[in-house]
Amino acid sequence: MFANDLVLFSQIVELGSFKKAAELNNITNSVVSKRITQLEKALNAQLLYRTTRSLALTEAGKKLASSADIIKHVTQEAIDDIKDDNDMVSGHINMSVPTISGDLLLGEAVAEFCHLHPNVSVNMSLDNRFVNPLEEGYDLVIRTGLLEDSSLIARHIINSQWVICCSPYYISRYGKPAEPTELTQHNCMIYLYQAAGASNWAFSNEQEQYTVKIHGTFASDNASALRKAALAGHGIVHVPKCLVHEDILAGDLVTLLNDKVDKTIGVYALHPFIKKTPRKVTTLVEHIKNAYLAKGEYFE
Repeated sequence: MFANDLVLFSQIVELGSFKKAAELNNITNSVVSKRITQLEKALNAQLLYRTTRSLALTEAGKKLASSADIIKHVTQEAIDDIKDDNDMVSGHINMSVPTISGDLLLGEAVAEFCHLHPNVSVNMSLDNRFVNPLEEGYDLVIRTGLLEDSSLIARHIINSQWVICCSPYYISRYGKPAEPTELTQHNCMIYLYQAAGASNWAFSNEQEQYTVKIHGTFASDNASALRKAALAGHGIVHVPKCLVHEDILAGDLVTLLNDKVDKTIGVYALHPFIKKTPRKVTTLVEHIKNAYLAKGEYFE
């Protein structure tokens, strides 16, 4: 009961009235007064100066008020969490996802989520640009790389490894680069999705991290277009592994410089910062994370 009395004390301080605290808890003024008196006796300190018209905190009351307020909020959050667990997941979600992940797994995963939660509807937009959830009305955004925006909450989903690859046909015609610097002698097709450094491919060795500036005749902001060009033998690409994982397993594409390629980017779920994230969003994020982890070999 001691914790309950601290919560009651905090409510009195916040509302400024025994009567209002009594109404909030559906009890009588005399019960409120009795409980505060018992609290003061337990603490051996007067907490409130009481008159018929006003209340004022004593020095001891001021010291206790902040701690009591914390207890009140923690208690309310615990109650809200239980209520959320019992509430049905419902509502509408606008979300934006990258094209690669959308095609690979998110289309199916989100449709499955809607099937599991028939009171939820989702609009999923496939877009590689860094959309602004607040300005563009998105409840949830899946992106590789973090947005430096304090108004957003970011949850790490999985790490996405990148690979350099080409077709066996390309190697038969132009040879296989043995060192990163030899890429300058090849047609390296550029993925323009990256905001900067699309022509500077990252590598590392035991001593350092470094980049090689590559050149090529074809560039695109669409990874699938680059994949098709690589499969046709037109050049070398540097793309997320998940895009070409099945091609590599089938032998249609061959990875290059595996021990030297140095690019891994985190995949994150981003949503606007609010006091309590809607359960429909947190439940969808958890479902999406499980979908990524189920295809972990595509990314790692």
